[in-house]
Amino acid sequence: MQIQWYPGHMAKAKREVQEKLKLVDFVIELVDARTPVSSQNPMLQEILGEKQKLIVLMKSDLADPQVTEQWVNHFEEEGNIALSVDVNQKKDIERLIHKAKELGQGVNDKRASKGVQPRAIRAMIIGIPNVGKSTLINRLANKKRAEVGDKPGVTKKQQWIKIRGKFELLDTPGILWPKFEEEEVGYKLATTGSIKDTILHLDEVVIYLLKFLKEHYPTLLEERYGLDLTEEDVITWFDVIGKKRGCLQAGGVVDYEKTSDVILRDFRSGKLGRITMDRLHV
Repeated sequence: MQIQWYPGHMAKAKREVQEKLKLVDFVIELVDARTPVSSQNPMLQEILGEKQKLIVLMKSDLADPQVTEQWVNHFEEEGNIALSVDVNQKKDIERLIHKAKELGQGVNDKRASKGVQPRAIRAMIIGIPNVGKSTLINRLANKKRAEVGDKPGVTKKQQWIKIRGKFELLDTPGILWPKFEEEEVGYKLATTGSIKDTILHLDEVVIYLLKFLKEHYPTLLEERYGLDLTEEDVITWFDVIGKKRGCLQAGGVVDYEKTSDVILRDFRSGKLGRITMDRLHV
């Protein structure tokens, strides 16, 4: 399977990122804390090269906190600065601003040592669609500056935003890469809503999710849906969940499409529990 979703505005955004990179001092890269590696755009990594990165694990309130901590440590061991963020927590926003200021101060100290006047720190914020970029920018700026939506691909243009007099932020549209070579990456991004629900068959995405949960978070499945996980047939799980949640057609037949929607909504909203799809082998 090769999933392809690469609208024209994303190709244009890629070119603009390359052009504007020389204008910024560092890059704030947003990843989904539930998929910290799968939600990293390999095409952007190539473009960024040696540019200093501050990696922000977004939606940390939906992710497994222990695994999130492992990923933060992993990214820092690779030479990046990393932190996890829940945009609804003011302290997380303040921590992010503090980290960005620290990075900026380092840049201006280097300028001063070369006899160059300090200037306003500039950062570029990047990430794949639906990672929470617009919401974060609005929290950072303390006002509504970026359009927010729960569908991938809301931001279509780049814009400079002043962050509380501390630094300037260049917003960029969420950019996906042309195709996912690894099937698992596609499924993981589909579960979190980073690619449109119309790209893949939802029942296949949900089957992948259920099998993953059985392996890594069996208790959450049992608690939420009362599943008997000794039963190997995934369709039986659909039947149990569909009946419990009233996803029925005429004659009491389970509607698998509605059942898929329910399971995905439970996962994306955190009702299923705090779950991380990308695992570190530690």
